Amino acid sequence: MTHQEFTKIASTIPTAPGIYKYFDAGNKLIYVGKAKHLRKRVSSYFNKTFTNYKTAELVSRITKIEFTIVNSEQDAFLLENSLIKEYQPLFNINLKDDKSYPYIVVKNEPFPRVFFTRRKVNDGSQYFGPYTSVSKVRDLLELIKHNIQLRNCTLNLSESNIAKKKFKVCLEYHLGNCKGPCEGLQTAEDYAESITQIKNLLKGNLSPILQHFKLQVKHFSEKMEYEKAAIYQQKIIHLQQYQASSAVVNTKSGTVDVFSIMEEGNTAYVNYLAVNNGSIIQTKTIVLEKKLEETADEVLVFAIARLRQKFESVAKEIIVPFTITYPEEGIKLLVPKAGDKKKLLDLSIKNVTYFSEELKAKKLLKLEDKTAGEKLAILQQLQQDLHLSDLPMHIECFDNSNFQGSYPVAAMVCFKNGEPSKKDYRHFNIKTVEGINDFASMAEIVYRRYKRLTEEQQPLPQLIIIDGGKGQLSAALQSIDRLELQGKLTLVGLAKNQEEIFFAGDQQSLQLPWDSESLKLIRRIRDEVHRFGITFHRNKRSKGTFKNELETINGIGKQTADLLLKTFRSIKKIREANKEDIEKIIGKTKAAILIEGLKQPGQNKKGPE
Repeated sequence: MTHQEFTKIASTIPTAPGIYKYFDAGNKLIYVGKAKHLRKRVSSYFNKTFTNYKTAELVSRITKIEFTIVNSEQDAFLLENSLIKEYQPLFNINLKDDKSYPYIVVKNEPFPRVFFTRRKVNDGSQYFGPYTSVSKVRDLLELIKHNIQLRNCTLNLSESNIAKKKFKVCLEYHLGNCKGPCEGLQTAEDYAESITQIKNLLKGNLSPILQHFKLQVKHFSEKMEYEKAAIYQQKIIHLQQYQASSAVVNTKSGTVDVFSIMEEGNTAYVNYLAVNNGSIIQTKTIVLEKKLEETADEVLVFAIARLRQKFESVAKEIIVPFTITYPEEGIKLLVPKAGDKKKLLDLSIKNVTYFSEELKAKKLLKLEDKTAGEKLAILQQLQQDLHLSDLPMHIECFDNSNFQGSYPVAAMVCFKNGEPSKKDYRHFNIKTVEGINDFASMAEIVYRRYKRLTEEQQPLPQLIIIDGGKGQLSAALQSIDRLELQGKLTLVGLAKNQEEIFFAGDQQSLQLPWDSESLKLIRRIRDEVHRFGITFHRNKRSKGTFKNELETINGIGKQTADLLLKTFRSIKKIREANKEDIEKIIGKTKAAILIEGLKQPGQNKKGPE
């Protein structure tokens, strides 16, 4: 839909709160959004030029718009989430979580059974969960079995069947795991008390159960039935051990939900901790794929709504890392600055950080769940999209960076047959460039890399990706020209922000479809070179590595390097220091050696290329 086409219908759009739905030419729902003021929100899509490719793509596909007016912003929020969940429109945030989670069910029947299930049936039974860990469920059921006597048979223990004495107690009764309600040896009231204890346990509320067991210990001790008292004392120990393994803050924290978020490009990770009486009873981290220009606030609000619904949260307080507008009535939002609730938020942040790092480590090193044929198809698609003369079975990607201008480094990763070839990865110390000069640094490392390959008669890659814009690409091409490798390989530049692809001499960039497999492969390669380069950079920024760099200068030993770093704190400050200042620390002779050595970076260096 063009701007001119939209202006014809703009005045008909409601000014009330509600949700709007965008449809494409095939009448397929492609986006759902909410708004306090429908006309203003929808008009914003057609009254400005988008820098984001995906937003522009969405607007170009819209052929029909529908609206639903609601009474409040909260109603719009709930309806939007419901429609996204049901239809999963192409351009809405995608929650990558389709797992079936386990529950613990308290069955709606006489003398209710308590067991593990993955299916929720609308029969009046009470379900606890869902739980993100099967082992957590089994631990809970084992805890229940050892501390609360319940039946585990499937008999129909109706009042009439028990009265008719249809059943006989089984081995579980003789083992002490069941009180024998099938023979009328346990009343429905006594069994119901056990069920109440279980519900408290599953809600994380152990205080009533512990209090009940302590009363039992006291009762049997006063009657001098010490064996029975010892049994209940052991149950208390079990529950206290379970409580200790779950508690992270004091019990005054109450029932709260804790959320944190981490963003990396078009992907966001959200961690959720459900806390009851200071104990974490649920934890889950989800991955969300942003489709448009969603802010961190929008993604977090979307995730909170989904996770609270998924885990059936009743918490009235939500802890978040920054201020958001969450339109659910009766909910208190808190951004803690200190105390126990800040500790909970920090724990959530720690979890989401660990999750994202672990996921990247798994994803970046392989094309997951793809067969050799599927990987080949992706490379063929990449060849077609970039108009390459040869199938890019061998791809190399370069990235460079500086540490405050004092220690420029670079990295190169190699992908063969669509997979990382780690043995071919390379780190580079920049040897000929002083200060911050990304273009010159890129020219140097590209020249060194392919000079070595040609001298060693090693195969050249079909495709070279330069992480950067036209400037870095031009610098890399100068080195290729110096080596007379024109026409033997293809170089492209990848703009950091818009994921635009540049070819030498072209005025216009190439933008691949944002969800195409070939662009996903390029992103994966780009992310891997970032990961590999950052690791190298961090090592270089460590104090020990700086010491070694000083010590590579002939005449400068460890003791002198320690003294210099203790005084100046960094290589950069040593380079910037006056000769007189250096002489005061290490004397004229060593100062002269040091200054001359720093003018010739990398001459004594061994290791990276």
